[in-house]
Amino acid sequence: MALLQLKSIHLGFGLPALLESIDFSIESGERVALVGRNGTGKSTLLKIIDGQIKADSGEIVRQSNIRVTRLEQEIPQELHGSVYDVVSQGLGDLGNIIAEYHHVIHELDKPGNMDKMERLQEKIETANGWEMEQRITQTISRLSLPEDANFESLSGGLKRRVLLARALVNDPDLLLLDEPSNHLDIEAIQWLEEFLLGANITLIFITHDRAFLKRLATRIVEIDRGQLNNWPGDYDTYLFRKQAALEEEDKQNALFDKRLAQEEVWIRQGIKARRTRNEGRVRALKKLRVERGERRQKMGTAKMQIQDAEKSGKIVIEADDISYAYAEGQTPIIKNFSATVMRGDKIGIIGPNGVGKSTLINLLLGRLAPSSGKVKIGTNLEVAFFDQLRTELKLNQSAQENVVGGSDSVMINGKSKHVISYLQDFLFAPERARAPITKLSGGERNRLLLAKLFATPSNMLVMDEPTNDLDIETLELLEELVMNYQGTLLLVSHDRDFIDNVVSSSIVFEDGQLNEYVGGYDDWLRQRPTADTSKKPVTKETKKIEKTAEVKLSYNDQRELDQLPQKIEKLDKTIEALHKEMGEANFYDNAQNIIDAKTQQLSETEEQLSQAYQRWEQLEDQ
Repeated sequence: MALLQLKSIHLGFGLPALLESIDFSIESGERVALVGRNGTGKSTLLKIIDGQIKADSGEIVRQSNIRVTRLEQEIPQELHGSVYDVVSQGLGDLGNIIAEYHHVIHELDKPGNMDKMERLQEKIETANGWEMEQRITQTISRLSLPEDANFESLSGGLKRRVLLARALVNDPDLLLLDEPSNHLDIEAIQWLEEFLLGANITLIFITHDRAFLKRLATRIVEIDRGQLNNWPGDYDTYLFRKQAALEEEDKQNALFDKRLAQEEVWIRQGIKARRTRNEGRVRALKKLRVERGERRQKMGTAKMQIQDAEKSGKIVIEADDISYAYAEGQTPIIKNFSATVMRGDKIGIIGPNGVGKSTLINLLLGRLAPSSGKVKIGTNLEVAFFDQLRTELKLNQSAQENVVGGSDSVMINGKSKHVISYLQDFLFAPERARAPITKLSGGERNRLLLAKLFATPSNMLVMDEPTNDLDIETLELLEELVMNYQGTLLLVSHDRDFIDNVVSSSIVFEDGQLNEYVGGYDDWLRQRPTADTSKKPVTKETKKIEKTAEVKLSYNDQRELDQLPQKIEKLDKTIEALHKEMGEANFYDNAQNIIDAKTQQLSETEEQLSQAYQRWEQLEDQ
């Protein structure tokens, strides 16, 4: 029997309805990923399951005594007290009594606390609460939390872990997670993945983190135009089947529209047609008109485009042995770091929250002066900056005003475009474009920041956590844009798939130092040193010794090595496309010269790929 079933759940919130008579069930042990575009009702559905929102109609059938707990998307601002206090709240009134008892027994020397302890003990015994007291302690220990630390003083990642403990202390049969990885660093996200995989908890979760989704989901359920669509299997299978379903839908809609058009021509043929008019056919036409009017169109896709400025100088940034400390006498967060950023480089910056990633960006851009060392900025640099805190947005202005100020148009690739039309490309309806941004959701604010960013030509993109709050479809479009961007990129992100798909090299904060690696996140995992070698301190002096001892690549060889991953990826895609084309059933119906040309192209491309891999090994072995 299913743990929980939704039967014909309907929720309006205007027309069209947000949820149209949907059905859903979940079995014990399942981990269901709820996907769909921003605004389709994913969070609302979790609130219906949790009982926070009541549907207009329909039925929810639960197993008897089932416990459902929801971990909300945002960290509540009203939470105060110690970690123990917050976790105890998951048990309601009994938890508050246990928390009070916990504080009293730590302060028995205070006057009156002995009597207070006895009264609290009696309340806990009356409620059979000692097992609950033990569960609080076990849950805090299980999640490695500092039980007496002040909740408000914790990092965002630790706060989320405390909230997870508050949700788990009630031993839920079903756990609802709404964007649990938002604002967590990679280490915290991986911890959460491992915990949920090992905890054997039934889950329904929403996430934009594709790596997290792929690792956890046993089934994918999509909300699309008010309907719930079930997609058994993994995420890649979902993408393949979803694309096939959309193509079939487009085909059926085209056939329907053609038939409707033919019937509309027939009804307008005049007197001759009216003499022989079939009343059943007329009724059928009216039904077709109604059906066409009720069809819900697919949500629009953002049409973002990045404007390229004139090329920057060949060398974009040179950092020479820079260090930085927040105050004199403090331990530097960046020590003896040197790097050269060349035009066209796409560099990811990886590290835990609070380690100094944003500080490094500001040093490289000249916004901060290093405590020691030098930073040289190249010529003709036009920087577009995406700030994770969204400080570039003015809260007292509308979306439109944030992009163009008092104007009503924006120049895009040399052509004037009305700002409302431009913002519609970023999925803003006219009324949302004119609304104060205080009314916008987190995802809408991120899209607005992208609209503002891309309204100005640039030859260098600096993006600090651009993927937060974006739905997966918009995220993948942004990913494609950045991949094809001709300028230079500095990227801070905790989205492992985004890093892997976009960057050609990475700067990683590890063990108190900054190290550079070829490739993205997975490439770093393969290349990073073992635990023993990673602890070896790298100082200014040891760097000089190592540079003298090793055979350094020439400038041209180093540039070739840096560009090889992109070249290999391009060759791989070409080979894949050729295989697909030549695998079509009608390919060999072509003229022989076309078949020979494609066969030759495939052979040459495969040889180029083999040579590229050989060259990569040669350069890395030098």
